[in-house]
Order: sequence, then C-alpha cells, then structure tokens
Amino acid sequence: MRNLFKLTTLSLVTVTAIYAGGYKIPETSTNAVALGAANIAHNQNNADAAYYNPAKMVFMSNENHIEADLMYIGLDKVNYKGTANGILTDENSESEDFIIPSMHYVSPSLGKNNVRVGVSIVAPGGLSKRWQGSEGIKTAEEFTLEIIEINPTVAFKISDNVGFAVGFRAVYSSGVVKNSAAASRDLEGDDLNFGYNLAIAYTPTKELEFGLTYRSKVDLEEEGNAKLYIGDAKVYDGGASVTVPLPATLSLAAAYTFSSDTTVELVYEKTYWSAYKTLDFNYVSTLTPILVAPFDNPIEKDWKDTNTFRLGITQVIKDYTIMAGLVMDESPIPNKTIGFELPGTDTTSVSFGGRYKYSEKIDLGLSALYSMHDSRTVNNESLNGEFSDGNVLIISAGLGYKF
Repeated sequence: MRNLFKLTTLSLVTVTAIYAGGYKIPETSTNAVALGAANIAHNQNNADAAYYNPAKMVFMSNENHIEADLMYIGLDKVNYKGTANGILTDENSESEDFIIPSMHYVSPSLGKNNVRVGVSIVAPGGLSKRWQGSEGIKTAEEFTLEIIEINPTVAFKISDNVGFAVGFRAVYSSGVVKNSAAASRDLEGDDLNFGYNLAIAYTPTKELEFGLTYRSKVDLEEEGNAKLYIGDAKVYDGGASVTVPLPATLSLAAAYTFSSDTTVELVYEKTYWSAYKTLDFNYVSTLTPILVAPFDNPIEKDWKDTNTFRLGITQVIKDYTIMAGLVMDESPIPNKTIGFELPGTDTTSVSFGGRYKYSEKIDLGLSALYSMHDSRTVNNESLNGEFSDGNVLIISAGLGYKF
C-alpha cells in the first residue's frame, strides 16, 4: 500500500505547498479556488462535491461526474528584519512555485436507495520554506512537508432533503528537515496514515441549503533516516522519526439562492491546531548525553485552534457561471514559538473565477486566489523583529465531464 501511494505521488507531481493558516490547503479544486472554499452548502453539480461535502452527491444528476484540476501556487519571499539569537539580520526566504493536480469523481445512483460513491485525490496540506540567510538556515535551511490524500466516500439519501456521507482518509506524506548551524540536522522520512470524514447536507427549500462537514485529525509520522553533525563531524547516521498533525476541521455552512440565480454562501470553519503541541524528534539509537540538548529535546509549538470565515458568491448566466470569494483566516502560531520554519501570519484572501458549459457533457473552469499576509512583529526567546511579505497566488484550471 505504501508503494502504491509513492507511485501515485510521483505520477501526480511532487506536492509542496503553502503555509497560510498553518500548513493546511483548503482549495483543492477550481471552484474552491474561485469561491475561497465556500462551496460546502451549495454545489453546482460538480464532482468536487466528493471532497467538499460528499452528502451533496445524493442531490446531483444521476450520471458519472469526473473533474480534473491543475493548480499553480506561487509563494512570494518572506522577509525577516530584526535580531535572531541576538544577531542583527535582514534576510529573505526563497520565492517558490509549484504545480498541484487533483481529481474528483462521483458515481451515479447505486440501487434503489440513492446511494452514491465518490473519490477525491487531493493535496490537503503541505509546507515549503527555505532560507539562505545566515540566521534562517540555523533552523530552516529547508522545511518541507508533502501530503497527498485519497478520500473515498459513500453518501446516503436519508430523505428528500437530507443527505449523509462518510469517508475514509488515506494520507501519504513525506518530509525533509535541514538546518545548518553548530549542531546540524538532515532528516528525510515518509508515512502512510488514516482518518475519516463525515458530512451532512440539508435543503429545507429549493433556495436554502445547509452543510456540515468534519474531517478527522491524521498524525503524519515521518519515519526515515537522519544525519546529525557537530561542526563538520557526523555524530549520528541512522533511523529517526518525527510526528506532526494534519488537524481535524469542522465546517458549518449556509447558502441562499435568489431568484436572479445568485447564490451567497457563508462558511465558518474551526481548525483544531491545538493538537500540535511539540515537535519531537525520535531516534532508533540512543543519543549520547552531549547530543540530547541540540537534537533530542522536544521543541515547544503550543499552537492554538483557529477560526476562518469564508464568503462565496455564485452567479449563473446561461452557460456561464461567475464566482467570487473572500476569506479571513487566523494564524495558529503563538508569538512564543514562531520561527523561520513557518512564519505564519493572519491573512485576507480574495478570489474570482468562472466556468463555461461547453456542452451537456463538458464544462471548463478557470479561477484565481490571492492571499495577502499581514506583517507580524515577533518578540520571543529567539527572535525580536518583524516578518513581512509572503503573499500567495493560486491559479487553477479544471475540466469537468459527465457520462
């Protein structure tokens, strides 16, 4: 199974993604990019319902739905100006560009009970931060987390206006941690772990829709090999592991469609980042006492749960669908533990996009999202200064097909 996920990851292109709102990526389809992921209560008969609210599958047209998306992510450099461990510095992280594909599928009704099956292959999270300055490389010469998820779901029509769905999350991840200092670490590992998701869709009237989704926490237990150095001397080369959480998420959504074919959706999202308490490296062999402090003491994280607010607007005009979104997102990282590896800040994102119904079988989509990061003043044991810049651009193109 692990080899299957490695092959899948390679065939889908390496996934290394953004750090807004921790290292979770909510936008994994063209419509989600256009709406700022405010597509949980309302779905436009698109296959990405399999991921965003699989309970909506029971209300879709009775045919096969499939969608393939290709997403570009561009990360601006992050600037840090201030002191790091008492040393004055002004340095930038690297700007980076990534291509991330995804796929969604929804089956026609199975049997007489209107049961639908869906599957999504997405990148639900990730992180890449590389610094080249004299202080950044001491903790984050490279901090990379790659994640891919295969999420099969099954939905049941409870009544004419209620749907329920349950899904299985299979998450493959790989990570790289490199730092260059008096005590340096070079670790690479990977993991295959599992979780679940639940969803409810309720449509009391044709115009009014509600949605509730829950995605469970998945612990990413990166297990592989680590090389440890004191100066130029290698002091360890062997098995090692480190665990970080892909946090649980709860989303509540409501949408209303007006007589003008305009739909407004509001989403409240709670992300349970408080599961990330420490970054604790473990080694197969016991380290000598002199190596415990630089390499084996747990690193406090103590992240907090966050609230995200999403607004999505959809306008249908004959064969065209126009979409726009606004997102207000919090950083989960407290002042006392923020560092170069993940300089998270609060963000405001705006998005826009559209779909064109080319035929009864085929539709095309194009969307973009721009995430603006607030500057953040930091004052803790290691840093006294300001992180700034680091905005993110996402562009997504999608092809939908029904048969």
